Amino acid sequence: MPLTHAQGPPPPQAEADEDLTTTLRRRAWAEPDRAILSHHDGAGWQPMTWSQVHDRVRQLAAGLISLGLDAGDRVALMANTRIEWTLADYAVLMAGGVTVPVYETSSASQCAWILSDAEPRHAIVATADYAKRLEQAHQPPAGLREVCVIDDGGLDRLAEHACDETRAEVDRRRQALGTDTLASIIYTSGTTGNPKGCMLTHGNLLLTARATRVTLAELFSPQDSTLLFLPLAHSFARIVQFACVENGVHTGYARSLETMTEDLPTFRPTFLLGVPRVFEKVFNGAQRKAGGGLTRKLFAEAVATARAWSIAESPGVATAAKRALFDKAVYAKLRTALGGRVRYAISGGAPLAPHIAAFFHAAGVPILEGYGLTETSAATVVNPPRGLRIGTVGRPLAGVEIKIDEDGEVLLHSPGVFAGYWRNEQATREAFTADGWYRTGDLGALTNEGYLEITGRKKELIVTAGGKNVAPAVLEERLKAHRLVSQAMVVGDNRAFVTALITLDADELSAFARENALEPGDELADHPRVGAELQAAVDHANAAVSQAESVRAFRVLQRDFTEQHGELTPTMKIKRPVVAEHFADEIEELYRQ
Repeated sequence: MPLTHAQGPPPPQAEADEDLTTTLRRRAWAEPDRAILSHHDGAGWQPMTWSQVHDRVRQLAAGLISLGLDAGDRVALMANTRIEWTLADYAVLMAGGVTVPVYETSSASQCAWILSDAEPRHAIVATADYAKRLEQAHQPPAGLREVCVIDDGGLDRLAEHACDETRAEVDRRRQALGTDTLASIIYTSGTTGNPKGCMLTHGNLLLTARATRVTLAELFSPQDSTLLFLPLAHSFARIVQFACVENGVHTGYARSLETMTEDLPTFRPTFLLGVPRVFEKVFNGAQRKAGGGLTRKLFAEAVATARAWSIAESPGVATAAKRALFDKAVYAKLRTALGGRVRYAISGGAPLAPHIAAFFHAAGVPILEGYGLTETSAATVVNPPRGLRIGTVGRPLAGVEIKIDEDGEVLLHSPGVFAGYWRNEQATREAFTADGWYRTGDLGALTNEGYLEITGRKKELIVTAGGKNVAPAVLEERLKAHRLVSQAMVVGDNRAFVTALITLDADELSAFARENALEPGDELADHPRVGAELQAAVDHANAAVSQAESVRAFRVLQRDFTEQHGELTPTMKIKRPVVAEHFADEIEELYRQ
């Protein structure tokens, strides 16, 4: 009998009067001169100590109160990942406010929905362009009193508004905070319909952050460090922000994705977090640098060796020897590119391809794949450093319970499960079972060891005209494992058979053309050599499913799916209805053929 229930270690503890700023205050008193946050000013890394961070946050909180922020007021926060994001976030919380993260890539219409639904009274944004976008979102933004622009010295001016009276008010409000106090409203990515605002309390986020001490103690210690580059508006990066503060992990902020190759070797983190697309890009880049001929064959053999070494319970002498050989020739270059000190990486947000996980594992940088949702404070399940199981998303964190429902849906109980959807009681009721379990909407199974495997999204199940249920995630993950494939979306609902839309990775396509002496140009997508590679990718995907579920035809699109076109969420998840609408003609052509 397969397992239907799994439970993590006992839950972490927090006093009822503790909040997300409690540790910040305690560490500022106990370790005032120890560096905890660092940013790059163009010349080098500039650290902030516990006392400096606490004093700056308290001053900003007092400034917000001076400008009229009342306890419980919402504050929109729209900025790239930077040290000011964290300082502003904690300032809002310390002032008794509620942080409402807004993705910097959000359109005016998306901003308009959040402004109208959350009704923030203040906003903190990175640039004047973001401020203009908020103005475009609503003329004038309903109830929005102040917009603080970071790049225009807005935080400095905000701090200047602080006075003895408002600083004393900060201390009074901080004493009134507790685990039940609302801390944040985070809007879901919204693959269908308008995003819903997830209400997360101080307790939800605090206890989830503290749960990392149990399962991920090897990563989250005062001797460790990480370099943040994922959007802090997303719950995944944000919970890591809180976990780093709770555990005293030194946190750096990458200047941009473009400067990561410069920032990693100078900051030298001990662990990283990313989404699968980031790790795919790193892998594809390493493969591309290998070039062609014997070097490419060497890289392919290194990948095969990594897979064999990673899945073997006890690798044989020959496999271990080959891994040691490739460690010097291939794997060591990856570790050097990551700064030389990275021991682990954490991946979430989407399925991680097994061959990517195996390659990093063999290279000495195991990727700990995890699983969670905005509604569960992001982190619920993760692979432990000692006991990694590639192909699963891990075991329950401390305090988390998992149950597999009769229809295969993953149900959750945890201290991190949200308080409900903002001003949407019906959606809140529908999100829970009658006995209080949160419905994730994901399909999954538990291994005999209690590891969770996610097999698909319940709402994304495709039902063909013949009545066959098809989980697109399995096919799409395998298609995207090919170096030439950027995105893939499987189609087939109420159709006679399954097809796929495929987009190409421009960098890999160019490299492939050079390696195979193909003439560059837009017609590359239609070249027979490219077509043969893509057919091989389709055959690889079909090998994982039955004939009735297999992809019978595919279409290469002329452009990639983009967030700007509304086809991807900020975390790179496909918005299926939007893609189906935008490429309706291409889909119909597939079935006419």
